[in-house]
Amino acid sequence: MAGIWFDDMEVGQVIDHPIRRTVTETDNVMFTCMTHNPAQLHLDEEYMKGTEFGTRIVNSCFTLSVMVGISVNDTTLGTAVANLGWDEVRFPKPLFHGDTINIQTEIVALRESKSRPEAGIVTFEHRAFNQHGDLVASCKRSGLQRKRPVDG
Repeated sequence: MAGIWFDDMEVGQVIDHPIRRTVTETDNVMFTCMTHNPAQLHLDEEYMKGTEFGTRIVNSCFTLSVMVGISVNDTTLGTAVANLGWDEVRFPKPLFHGDTINIQTEIVALRESKSRPEAGIVTFEHRAFNQHGDLVASCKRSGLQRKRPVDG
C-alpha cells in the first residue's frame, strides 16, 4: 500500500511526486483519437503553423489524466474508496510534444465523512509544471479516503 491514510494527512502537506513524464506525439495523437476529439489543435500540424502556438498542443484531457495519474501512487493507491470529483480545472499554458511534466500535490482540505466513520473526505490540489517550471495545469480533486484500520 503506497497511498496515505486519511488520519496521516494534514492540510498544507505538499507532495513532490518523483515520477516525471515526457509527453510524446504518439501520446497526444492516440489519446485524441481514442476519445473521438477531432480538434485541429491536437491533430493538424499544418493548421497549427498559422496559429499563435505554431505547432500542435497536447490534448488538455490527456494532461489532466497524467497529472492525476502520477499523483495516485503517493496519495491514494490502496487507501482511496472513491474519487468524488474534480473542480477548478485550469490549463494556464499549453503543453507541447516533447515537454516533460512534473507534478506537485497539496492537501487543501480534510473533513470527516458523515456517512462513513471509517473514511474521510480529502481535497487535493494537483499542479503540473513543464521542464521550464511553468504551470501548465492544475485542479482540485476530492476523494473519499480510508482511515487507518483499527487493529483487532
